Amino acid sequence: MILNKKIFLEMIETVISNFCFISLFFTMLVYWIQSNFRIVSKNLTFGSLCTSNFMLFLLLSVRWYESHHFPISNLFYESLLFICWSFTSLQCFFEVYTSEKWLGILITPVTFIIFCFNTCFIPVQFQISQPLIPALQSNWLVMHVTVMLISYASLICGSLLEIAFLLLFYSNLKSLISYKQTILIKLDHYSYRLISFGFPFLTLGILSGAIWANEAWGSYWSWDPKETWAFITWIVFAIYLHTRYIYNWSGFKSSILGSFGFIIIWICYIGVNLLGKGLHSYGWLI
Repeated sequence: MILNKKIFLEMIETVISNFCFISLFFTMLVYWIQSNFRIVSKNLTFGSLCTSNFMLFLLLSVRWYESHHFPISNLFYESLLFICWSFTSLQCFFEVYTSEKWLGILITPVTFIIFCFNTCFIPVQFQISQPLIPALQSNWLVMHVTVMLISYASLICGSLLEIAFLLLFYSNLKSLISYKQTILIKLDHYSYRLISFGFPFLTLGILSGAIWANEAWGSYWSWDPKETWAFITWIVFAIYLHTRYIYNWSGFKSSILGSFGFIIIWICYIGVNLLGKGLHSYGWLI
């Protein structure tokens, strides 16, 4: 009976995962069609985005029910699913708040690619729901990991807008000349808002991780590779916000820092775990 229930849940998870793939692909498609040809209604783009968000939420919920713990126990499947859901959630809030589609044009392909990588290339042992390992059996797991992942998602979105700023800044397309400056100002403003939103979450995530580390390993800080790169990420975005607030940086100079931060985040989130070294080496891929 237990085996049948497990098989049934795995089948449900597979079906929902397939719907997620279709929904994310369709969402990416309609955003790009709408941005280039203006033949798709905004209601359709936002509706497809909300559908993708809901399907990802369902997928996470099924894994939660199946494993009896919040589905963020490994880096290369569950946390990437949570990142995809965070991207779509941030995008929903962004569009409600701003009525702009720029973030969707940039982030929907990223979300779709991450989801495809997650389902097609991650080893099966990471995709199968497993009980928590002893190192993760703590009340701090949800607090620390979810806050860090939300911060990564927000900082990545902000950094993507900064990269878009640089690309547009150097672009000489005649079709953009008439409203190029207006778009640059908005990209600069919204990237700053997204990074400002993500930075407190990053700070809280690092602090909660330090408290958890003291409980688990007897030390608040060990200069573990993950900790070191989290600190580097914090420094980069602290400099970004400091230069904007104190020195009134904006536009091109800030976009350089923000774009650099995009690389740093991915090194911190994924890159250091590929080494399989340090106290955070559980869940590594190779």
